[in-house]
Formats: sequence, C-alpha cells, structure tokens
Amino acid sequence: MGIFSRLTDIVNSNLNAMLDRAEDPQKIIRLIIQEMEDTLVEVRSAAVKTIADKKELERKVNALQREHDAWQNKAELALEKGREDLAKGALHAKNRAAEAVAAGQSQLADIEAGLAKQNEDIGQLQAKLDDAKQREGQMMARAKSAQTRLKARGAIYDSRVDDALSRMQRVERTLDELDGKVDAYDLGRPGKPSLDDEINKLETDSKVEQELAELKARLGNRTPSQA
Repeated sequence: MGIFSRLTDIVNSNLNAMLDRAEDPQKIIRLIIQEMEDTLVEVRSAAVKTIADKKELERKVNALQREHDAWQNKAELALEKGREDLAKGALHAKNRAAEAVAAGQSQLADIEAGLAKQNEDIGQLQAKLDDAKQREGQMMARAKSAQTRLKARGAIYDSRVDDALSRMQRVERTLDELDGKVDAYDLGRPGKPSLDDEINKLETDSKVEQELAELKARLGNRTPSQA
C-alpha cells in the first residue's frame, strides 16, 4: 500500500469519527494537516534508514571489489612463480568475489530505485502539505466567518432581542409622556411672539398706516358741500 493510500485511509477514518461527533471544522482541518505532517516525518525516517543501508552496502561492495582485485594479483603472482595450482585457487576466489560484487551492485540498484521513489513521494507529500497549509488559513477564515454569521443570525431571531426592543419602545413612550407634561404647562398661555410673527406685524402695521394716510388725503381734499 502506498503512503498516499494509507494516509487517505487514516484521514478518512478520523474525519468520519469527528463528523459523527459534529466536531468543529477547524479541528477537522487541523487533523488533516497533522496526519500529513506525521506521515511526512515517517516517510523521511524510512528514507534515512534506506540511505544508511545504501551506504553500508556500498562499503561492502567496495570491500568485495578490493578482494576481487587482490585475488587477481595473487593469481598472477602464483602463476609467475610457477604455482599453477595456487593460481587456479586464486582465480576461483576472484570469481566468487566477482559474483558477490555483482549481487551487491544489484542490491544497490534496487535501493537507489527505492530511494528515488521515496524522494518522489516525499516531494509530492510536501507539496500537498504546503498547499493544505496555505488553504488552511482560508478555510479557517471561512469557518470563523460562518460561525460569526450564524451567531449574528441567531441573535436576530432571539426572543430576548425582541424583548429588549419592546422595552426600549416603552421607555421612549414614557419619555414622550414626560415631554407632553412639560408642554402642557404652556397650553392656554400667550406665548412669546416669534421673529417671523414680529416681522409680519411690522409689515401689517406699515400697510395700515399707508392706507390711513391715503384715506386722510382723500377726505382732506373734499369740500364741505361734498362732505
């Protein structure tokens, strides 16, 4: 099973459990991030072990290669000294060393292929983790906004708010009645004329005086017989 399939199973299992309990969306988001981080640590730890195995095997292969070269030199020396039997024995040992070198190199190839796959998996998981962390802030903001709106909407339809508004309206009514009591004291009493009233009175008085002057003038021009 690949790391992504296993990670998906783990996350889905935990998500289903949290959804069944109606957990906070922020906790679910954090869970996904945490699972990915834990898996990344696990995969990196496995890669560290693989790298250590590779280095150890490389040392063994190098040692076998030196042993192979040494048997070659021994075979040549034995042949030079006329010991063909020793030369044959050295060549057999060299061949066994060569087979061991080939087997070790084959294992190294497998390890390097595994490391390449692990490196690819780590790269993909890191990219997904970075993307998830980037989206985490946006999703957290959306969750917070939704919770705030839900709280505000609940407050709008909360009977306590209606009761408070009703009490405020009663207070306003009481204040109106107090204002009415104050104004009632002035009912029936002559009030101080306003600026407009005084100016209108001046205009009226001026007009009356003009008409009176015109009337006197007409009456003064009449003769007694006309009177």
